[in-house]
Amino acid sequence: MVAFASSLDQAGPMARSAADCAALLSAMAGPDIDRDSTSLDHPAEDYSAAIHDPREGATAAQPLKGLRIGLPTEFFGAGCAPDVLAAVHGALGEYEKLGATLVDISLPRTELSIPVYYIIAPAEASSNLSRFDGVKFGHRAAKYDDLLDMYKKSRSEAFGPEVQRRIMIGTYVLSHGYYDAYYLKAQQIRRLIAQDFQSAFERCDLIAGPVAPTVAWKIGEKSDDPLANYLADIYTLSTSLAGLPGMSVPAGFGAGGMPVGLQLVGNYFQEGALLQAAHAFQQATDWHTRSPSGF
Repeated sequence: MVAFASSLDQAGPMARSAADCAALLSAMAGPDIDRDSTSLDHPAEDYSAAIHDPREGATAAQPLKGLRIGLPTEFFGAGCAPDVLAAVHGALGEYEKLGATLVDISLPRTELSIPVYYIIAPAEASSNLSRFDGVKFGHRAAKYDDLLDMYKKSRSEAFGPEVQRRIMIGTYVLSHGYYDAYYLKAQQIRRLIAQDFQSAFERCDLIAGPVAPTVAWKIGEKSDDPLANYLADIYTLSTSLAGLPGMSVPAGFGAGGMPVGLQLVGNYFQEGALLQAAHAFQQATDWHTRSPSGF
């Protein structure tokens, strides 16, 4: 769920359902060449209409008839908590009732997504944040002795521990003598990860699995454990590295009454099919309307 500041002292949800997400994406999608030179020149779509487009052979009881959902074996292994697997399998059972067919697939380089991402992302962070030195951009320290001291204090005050950690890692992997060994190699593996997805999409229309190997954490619960935070991304990072559209759909509750998310991944420019599958699931279940125990 995405929140926005609705007033100075309160926030409200921007989207409560896949239908809401479709309406928002319809408003945001499309090229913006005049204001963003990196904007892809791809025509906008009406995703609100797309979620209601009838599939060939579909019925009222089975609106997703013919949809092939791929299940990566790497997402359902021993590293995933039993309560998470139970909730995800329950959600997949609902998809079968809606007419979808489950297909076993493989994304063999899933385990490489964490080291690859945490080389590429810090490198990009280091490069992009280098201009925030307190001179033309960013926070400037109130007191400093000379130019170098201003750089140090401004960046130390402005960036939190995780940002500083990523800047240091990124600077290291981009440095002379390490660029080829780390950053270039990570980019090569990134391309192989993207190829794995394209091979999988030859056998299925969407890919599904857990969002994380555990239930959602309480706010601040793992804030002092960066490694745990990194490892929790094992199922989602490969999607980001491949540049594919993906979404998390509430799919039940696990240990401690905390939420479990079902990840849905589509091929390039298949956001409509992704939102349609999520919407159909939310018409058949009410997980997206329920809150964790004690909240």
